[in-house]
Amino acid sequence: MLEKYIKAARRQIKADLVLKNATYVDVFCGELRHGDIAVVGEKIVGVGEYDGKTEIDCSNLTVVPGYIDGHVHIESSQLSPEEFAKLIVPRGTTTIIADPHEITNVCGIAGCEYIAKASQNLPLDVKIQLPSCVPATPFETSGAILSGKDVESNIKNDYIFGLGEFMNYPGVINCDEDVLKKLEAAHAAGKIIDGHAPAVYGYDLNAYLCGGISTDHECVTKEEIEEKISKGMYVHIRHGSSTQNLGNARYMNERNFRRFILCTDDRHAADLKEKGHIDDALRRLVKEYKTDPVTAVTCATLNAAECYNLKFRGGIAPFWLADLVAVDNLENFNAKYVIKSGKLVAKDGKALFNTSKRYLPENVLNTVHLKKELTANDFIIELKGTRAKVMTIEPGGVVTGCEIEEIKSENGDVSIKGTDLLKLAVVERHKNTGNIGKGLFKGYGFCGGAIGITIAHDSHNIILMGDNNAALAKAANTLKQIGGGMVIVESSGKVHSLTLDIAGLMSSRDAESLQHDSRTLIERAHAMGVKREYEAFMSLAFLSLAVIPKLKLLDTGLFDVEKFTFTDINA
Repeated sequence: MLEKYIKAARRQIKADLVLKNATYVDVFCGELRHGDIAVVGEKIVGVGEYDGKTEIDCSNLTVVPGYIDGHVHIESSQLSPEEFAKLIVPRGTTTIIADPHEITNVCGIAGCEYIAKASQNLPLDVKIQLPSCVPATPFETSGAILSGKDVESNIKNDYIFGLGEFMNYPGVINCDEDVLKKLEAAHAAGKIIDGHAPAVYGYDLNAYLCGGISTDHECVTKEEIEEKISKGMYVHIRHGSSTQNLGNARYMNERNFRRFILCTDDRHAADLKEKGHIDDALRRLVKEYKTDPVTAVTCATLNAAECYNLKFRGGIAPFWLADLVAVDNLENFNAKYVIKSGKLVAKDGKALFNTSKRYLPENVLNTVHLKKELTANDFIIELKGTRAKVMTIEPGGVVTGCEIEEIKSENGDVSIKGTDLLKLAVVERHKNTGNIGKGLFKGYGFCGGAIGITIAHDSHNIILMGDNNAALAKAANTLKQIGGGMVIVESSGKVHSLTLDIAGLMSSRDAESLQHDSRTLIERAHAMGVKREYEAFMSLAFLSLAVIPKLKLLDTGLFDVEKFTFTDINA
């Protein structure tokens, strides 16, 4: 093949494909250049004046390298890998660093293998990170446990690209034996390690980085970003559905921008369909944050490729992988043509590949288990006094607060009628323990029943919120009956649900119908009072994430993340 590349580069033979008259982004020099881009097989062979067996006129278009999502959980789209690809490839994404942390917490290594096998024949490079924290903490009940020994035996597999986000930063800093075993196994296998270290500074950050961790997607402040970059980290600019920090682009400058990469982390089907993927992040960076478009493209391509050691990817140059996107302009980033490994795979926003045949093994289905059918009495909250700790959350984020509220009680149960409080519950759904963590939440706005979901980061138990005990019970029982998903139960008993049959996280349905039904259910939740600044269901999913401050609810009880210990609801 090298001979063919060389001869085509010298114009001795025709290229297989030529993007004619292209303006293209030179990410190496930070400039726009012009020329025909010649492709042979899966490689770019040259830029200049070329003839091709197939030619695409790009006279009025701008060509950029295929986008790389630096950190994503496919499961958060609620789609199978096949349908996920069908939405993001036509948007210009050609490579993703995928951490199947969610499904692995439910199904163990079988979940990781499912994502890898379902992604095999797609025009999308899916680089699988072995989840590092299953469960994220030892304080909750998950469907699986990956110990240091498990990581040692699996990190060597060919389909494993690296070790996923290391959320257990206290374990790293305090030299937990099992944590160190995981890190050492990744280094021994020569695999990259992703990070997750919100508000870790100074000597603690030095210690965390001595684990050999390369990235972080949880930065908030300018000072945090500057310190982490100065200590050799790559910082993700995140554009998810519930969690976004595009504003961090304000801290990019001509000296440090090569250490920024783009990611989506968690982005659901409706946003992928209606707004886009990395292309939407680029649009917003350029339009809202006035980021130089060539700089933004570099973050989405070359920077990510270099961070993850993806050689000959992320740029437009001879011998580099022919992952190319022809967009209308560097403001709107509407993809007209998407080339993956030298083949046209999408045109005018439509996939040119078939996803109707999907891989769906039995071991990722029927994953919701309850010890018994739940009743209204299971959701009684009995206080010792009149003061209780109440959880809050800021819109668009995952950091929760804790407020002390005066609470009335009637007949041995808290009375929240006429207040802006709701009951919050986490019901264990993996091992029939019967655990139900119960708490109170302020400010969500929902009223007249219960809302629930089997997506609850990171152990993915059932998480419920509502103002009616019977509706809370019915919501949990319904989620078991449908095999997982999203549900709203009105106080009258009327049920509205969406099934997520794959691990209670994803659907085997096509993206179009799932997106429609998901949007309908989300709109119903807003109609029942959920404030528009919250993602109706996905904001719920982060209320049990015990590695993000401040107060979280697990199936085993209220958890103070800052003190890293359980706390009583009574204040």
